Amino acid sequence: MSTVRIGNRLVGPDQPCFIIGEIGINHNGSLDLTRKLIDMAKNAGCDAVKFQKRTVDVVYTAEELAKPRETPFGSTNGDLKRALEFGKKEYDEIDKYCNKVDIPWFASPWDEASVDFLEQYDPPCYKIASACLTDDGLISYVRSKGRPIILSTGMSNMNMINHAVDILGKNDLVILHCTSVYPKVTSDGLENLSMVNLEVIKEFRKLFNPVPIGYSSHLSGIMPVYAAAAKGACMVESHITLERALWGSDQASSLEPQQLINLCRMIRELKVAEGDGVKRIYPAEIEVMKKLRRKG
Repeated sequence: MSTVRIGNRLVGPDQPCFIIGEIGINHNGSLDLTRKLIDMAKNAGCDAVKFQKRTVDVVYTAEELAKPRETPFGSTNGDLKRALEFGKKEYDEIDKYCNKVDIPWFASPWDEASVDFLEQYDPPCYKIASACLTDDGLISYVRSKGRPIILSTGMSNMNMINHAVDILGKNDLVILHCTSVYPKVTSDGLENLSMVNLEVIKEFRKLFNPVPIGYSSHLSGIMPVYAAAAKGACMVESHITLERALWGSDQASSLEPQQLINLCRMIRELKVAEGDGVKRIYPAEIEVMKKLRRKG
């Protein structure tokens, strides 16, 4: 497999797993909360944080924006979408703060104007959201900027994914397996857990060689993300939150601070524990061997 450079890091099978803290819209329109989430990702050991950028009146129809929806920001869906959409003032601060704490940031643009907006910040890459995978015009426009691209594949079958890869090409591309289902915690465990379907990572590796393959999670637990890393995912992404009980549609499916710390630590330890594949007797085993082995 090839490697893809994102900022000062290489993403590929022989590299440490690249861990993304997906802030998304969990900032709830607050820059103070945004800074805390950036700190959370940095302190846990993430390699980057990610946001989402939309031109609200382009991405959503007038009918959709007018739908009634009671939120802390107003009584319509449009009130919510506009309240959660950061503009230049907020992204200037995000860019400044991420530079200060030394963690890269990037975003998923949902329309061409959002790509143009994000270009002013010289992002290390772009991510194509699962919902945008079939938007040929948008993904072509993103590719025209010449930056590495991360392609998320939720809500998509192989025909759709192959078509997107045909447009994007395999250079400077990372593909993330993703299932856009938010499993619910029940008395029997996680509903819809089988839909996580981590075996797809192995299939993607065969089908899209030499493209690095990763995994994007919509779970509040760390098990599938860690398992994806153990299966060789070169990149993993999880939504993050200060507290899952906070208001917001993505909070409940996000990792809280201690979970993120544990996940990053486990993934880093996994890389060390994998070793080099050479079976040998280690010096530390010799004394044990002398005590326990009767022959040989």
